[in-house]
Amino acid sequence: MGNPEDARIPEGAEIPEGAVLPEEQRLGPVLRRRDQVQPGTTDQRLLDSEDDSEWVHTDPWRVMRIQSEFVEGFGALAELPSAISVFGSARTPAGAPEYEAGVRIGRALVDAGFAVITGGGPGAMEAANKGAREAKGVSVGLGIELPFESGLNQHVDIGVNFRYFFVRKTMFVKYAQGFVVLPGGLGTLDELFEALTLVQTGKVTRFPIVLFGTAYWGGLVDWLRDTVVAQGKASEKDLLLFHVTDDVDEAVALVTKEVGR
Repeated sequence: MGNPEDARIPEGAEIPEGAVLPEEQRLGPVLRRRDQVQPGTTDQRLLDSEDDSEWVHTDPWRVMRIQSEFVEGFGALAELPSAISVFGSARTPAGAPEYEAGVRIGRALVDAGFAVITGGGPGAMEAANKGAREAKGVSVGLGIELPFESGLNQHVDIGVNFRYFFVRKTMFVKYAQGFVVLPGGLGTLDELFEALTLVQTGKVTRFPIVLFGTAYWGGLVDWLRDTVVAQGKASEKDLLLFHVTDDVDEAVALVTKEVGR
């Protein structure tokens, strides 16, 4: 019995101005090419508040699909060695200083005995996977279904594609002993602040978080201290939940020390 949700485009789904649909699209395990590529993603259908009442009747399918994503992710990553998740912008160009730093970080993490997990995309993620692969380590990419993104980068040795962000983010935390965060945009900030919240609330313990790039992250740290903490919205000790550095060796030493390696 097929899932009718897969066959339809969500009502109101539009291609952003100036955007071009890719030649190839992965919707979970399903591959679409050429004129079968659709605008919209599974997450959009799940979060569409304007959908009609038929949406209610598809929830059992969604629950089963979500469950299957957890099962597939757990199965693929269960035997992964100790790992660090590395985040950063998909827009970081090859050859940029941040890209080269990502390569060095990936290589150094492998040399320290870790596997490297990224979002599997281009830019900073590709850089960390490249470094891990060059060091002959385990290079993991956890992709996400997006309408205008390519597939996993060529340096990923173990790859899992997800439909739902929350399933993917669970895997980033569950199978990593810490985060190294390169300069990035909203997706990077989302992953960073979720990790900080999990550590702050004790949902995870002994979980080092290192922000790489003092010039890039300095403004955020200043805002947290001078506005958020100063106005009583967070505690001074929350600023101790992360480290900031420009040095690759220091970044790796920090995560290694905190996970007790």
